[in-house]
Amino acid sequence: MTRGHGFRPVYHPAGHDNALRVAVQDLRSGRWVSMARLLDGTSGWCAWTRRTQVLAAVAAGSDVVRVWRSEEPESVAALVMHTRVAVERALRAHRSGHPRAEDLRQDARAGCLTAAATVPADPVPWICLLALAALDGDGHGENRQQPPAPMLPPGPWGLLAEAARRDPHNREAHHRMLQYLYARSGEGPASEALAYAHWAADAAPVGSALHALPLYARVERYRRERGHEQALDLYWVAEDSIRDACRALDSWFLFCDTDEASLLDLNHLAHALWGAIRFDDAARVFTALGPYCTTLPWAHRTEDPGDAALAEEVFRAARARCLGP
Repeated sequence: MTRGHGFRPVYHPAGHDNALRVAVQDLRSGRWVSMARLLDGTSGWCAWTRRTQVLAAVAAGSDVVRVWRSEEPESVAALVMHTRVAVERALRAHRSGHPRAEDLRQDARAGCLTAAATVPADPVPWICLLALAALDGDGHGENRQQPPAPMLPPGPWGLLAEAARRDPHNREAHHRMLQYLYARSGEGPASEALAYAHWAADAAPVGSALHALPLYARVERYRRERGHEQALDLYWVAEDSIRDACRALDSWFLFCDTDEASLLDLNHLAHALWGAIRFDDAARVFTALGPYCTTLPWAHRTEDPGDAALAEEVFRAARARCLGP
């Protein structure tokens, strides 16, 4: 593996998933057959959720899924992807302040309900409803349900329960819930999100990616409360931050198949261990990452989080420090 200053990270949503990489490439060229074959051969809700999420992010800017659905109207995978794309477009419209954002949200919500009724065993429609909940605040009664634990706020707990009923400890479902809590608190303290992340991690079995969830909440808390400070500052070497990093390492990373793990999870863990000055442990995660990098969380350790080049500089410096000369 290249370790020196000549190393250039690779950004690709498929990561180590070579079959997904082929489908993404064909999708970007306007072809849907590889995507259909990939999803038909995907087993397990974990892989199904991850692959449909990645494909939807790529497909949202084209009409490839619409063409696929018109040619294979009975395809369950095409229906789920149609729902995924509708939700992705609604989220993007909301972020950009598009004038049709509300219409797109309502259309996406209707599509989720249709998919949930058509494919009752699939967690993805419920995960998509969770994603839309962050746009709606307390607008629907389902977003005001009482929490399962006293330190947690009201929210769309019923939607989370529906996803969990189909796929317990689903990674994306809990990340969508975390995003709902971010939206609920605005730019205020992220204490509710951190409490939720610990609650979800406490209930997760060994090997679950949810043990990395508190690392996301800590990055968000840092972004809101500490600003952009020098690397390896006291926030990351505090006892509770180190504890969360070590827990993610010991309870998730050491037991997971890193070729199937989320690149974001691996980057967050490498970032947390590097920040905690656990360089040897971080080196194991950087090695598992291989050439792959994600802009977050590294961007939040720069003066301009919107500059991807600065995020890459932090990643490369952290990687070089941990892997050595």
